Amino acid sequence: MSAETHGLQVRAYHDLDDLQNLVPAWEELLSAYPLATTFCSWEWLSSWWRAFGGGRQLLVLAFYDPSQCDHSQLVALATLSLERHRVVGPVSLIKLHLMGDGSGDSDSLDMLVRPGWEERFAGALLHYLEEQKRTWDFCELNTLPPESPAAGSLLRYLQKQEWTALQHQRVASAIPLPGNWETYLEQLSSEDQKNLGRYTRRLEKRYQTRMYRCTQESELPAVLEALFQLHQARWQAAGEPGSFESEERRRFYYELSRLLLARGRLELWVLELNGTIVAVQYAFRHGSTVFQLQEGFDSERSSDRVGFVLRGHVMKQLIEEGVRKYDFLAGEPGYKARWAAQAGHYVNYHFARPFSLGSAYLRSVHHAQQGKEWLRARLPKGAWDILHRINLKLHGKSSLETQEGSEPPLSIDEKGQTDSARRREVQNVGADKKD
Repeated sequence: MSAETHGLQVRAYHDLDDLQNLVPAWEELLSAYPLATTFCSWEWLSSWWRAFGGGRQLLVLAFYDPSQCDHSQLVALATLSLERHRVVGPVSLIKLHLMGDGSGDSDSLDMLVRPGWEERFAGALLHYLEEQKRTWDFCELNTLPPESPAAGSLLRYLQKQEWTALQHQRVASAIPLPGNWETYLEQLSSEDQKNLGRYTRRLEKRYQTRMYRCTQESELPAVLEALFQLHQARWQAAGEPGSFESEERRRFYYELSRLLLARGRLELWVLELNGTIVAVQYAFRHGSTVFQLQEGFDSERSSDRVGFVLRGHVMKQLIEEGVRKYDFLAGEPGYKARWAAQAGHYVNYHFARPFSLGSAYLRSVHHAQQGKEWLRARLPKGAWDILHRINLKLHGKSSLETQEGSEPPLSIDEKGQTDSARRREVQNVGADKKD
C-alpha cells in the first residue's frame, strides 16, 4: 500500500520477503541516522522476525521524499508489528509495537529518521495511524533511546493532538571507555586491578589457555552450543527452564550470528581451558559501541574466575581496537558497577487515540502501577517483600529471577521484556560474583 501524507509518501510492507527489497535503502538510512544500533538493522530484525514473528502481523512503514522524481530517497522507517493482546479473560485488544519487541531479546529499539525530517515523519505517522484506526487499539514503543529525535517529535504531536500518551523509564547501564587500557584500569578497584593479572597468570600456569574471538562460521555451532549449555546450567541447577530452553531463541541466535559475522560485527568471545570451552560472552558491535547481550560460564570453574578473566581480556582488546562504549543494555548497574558501568535509561512511549478502548486500557494500567508504587513507598520493607513473594508465585516466577532487588513485576504490557532482561542479569551476576 502506498499513500502520501504530510508531504511524505508512505509505503506499507506486510511481508518479510517484500521488505528484503528495501535493504539497500535501509542500510543507507541506518548509516545516516546518528543513533543507529544493531537493534535497528535488517540483520537483527529479520532474524528476530523469523524466530518470533509467529502470531504477529508485520507492518513496516517506509517514508519517502515525494520531491524526488522517482520517490527513491527513504527518509524514515518505522518497523512495526501488530498482535492480539489479552487484557482479561476473553477480552483482548490489538497492540501495535516495534518489530523486535515482545520476546525480551531486544533493547535500544528506535525509528530511523534522516536528520531534519523528524517533524514531518511524526505528523505522517500519526496521520497514517488515524486513518488505520480500526486495525489497532493501542501502541507501545519500548526501549527507545531517551534522546531519540523521532520519539521526541512524535510525543509533541501526540500531546498537540491530545492523544493519550504515557512515558515510562527502564534502567540501563554502560561503560564509557577511555582511549587506553591503563586509564581504564584506574577506574577499577585496586583489588580487581590486581586480580585481573593474577587470575590470568594462574589460568595460564594451570591449563592450556586460549581466549579468542569467533571469526569463522565453522566455529559458530560449537561456540553457540557451549553458550546455551553454560547459560542453561545455572538455571537448571535452580530448577528453572532458562532462556535457551526456547527453540525459537536458539534459532534466532544461530541466524543472527551468521549475519553479523558476515558483516564483521559479531563479538563472540571464548575462553578455553585444555581445549574445553568454559566461558562465552556474546556481544556485537555497531560503530564504536559494543553491546553485551548474553554470557555463560562453567560454575565448576568458579574458583578460577573464568568469566572475570574473559571479560577483562575482552575489554582490553576492545579498547585497543577503538571501541568507546561497552553497553550492558537494560538492567540495574549492580555488579556491572565494578567494571565502571554508569546508570542510564531507556524510554517507553505508550499511546492511543483519545476516548478509545486502547486509551482506557493504558490509563488503567498506569493507575494500577501508580497504586503499586504508592503502596511500596509506605509499607515496611518486610511487609513489601512478603507481598512481592506472593505476587511472584501468583505469576509463576521464582525468586532467582528477581534476586538483584525487590522490584515487583511490571505491568502486563512490560512483563515479557522484563523477564528476559532479568534472566540475562542473573547469569551475568554469577559470572562476576561466583566465578
